[in-house]
Amino acid sequence: MLEEFKKFILRGNVFDLAVGVIVGGAFGKITTSVINDLIMPPLGMMIGGVNFKNLKWVIGGKEGAPISINYGMFIQTTFEFLIIAIVIFFAIKAVSMLNKKEEAAPAIPSDEILLLTEIRDLLKK
Repeated sequence: MLEEFKKFILRGNVFDLAVGVIVGGAFGKITTSVINDLIMPPLGMMIGGVNFKNLKWVIGGKEGAPISINYGMFIQTTFEFLIIAIVIFFAIKAVSMLNKKEEAAPAIPSDEILLLTEIRDLLKK
């Protein structure tokens, strides 16, 4: 059982997944900072100085603990999702364009292939 676990952990896919999760977490922090610190302040200023995070609808509750629907946080989270989706879309598009360029390059035949092609052509004659 220990040997199977060791074999599972040492496979390349597990390490790739771990690296992906770590990089994804760091990317999430960067994206959140870009949205909160760079995009949302000018956007809030353009619509009259509104801070989306503070937008809420108070529906009741006591004075010390009001009950509210925080629709501003929903707007903020929606913007974050859209920006992340756009960035990922362009990143995937760029990677796929690079892969197409690599696939489009014709493979250079080896010496053996060239020799076999020459023999075949001589046999045809």
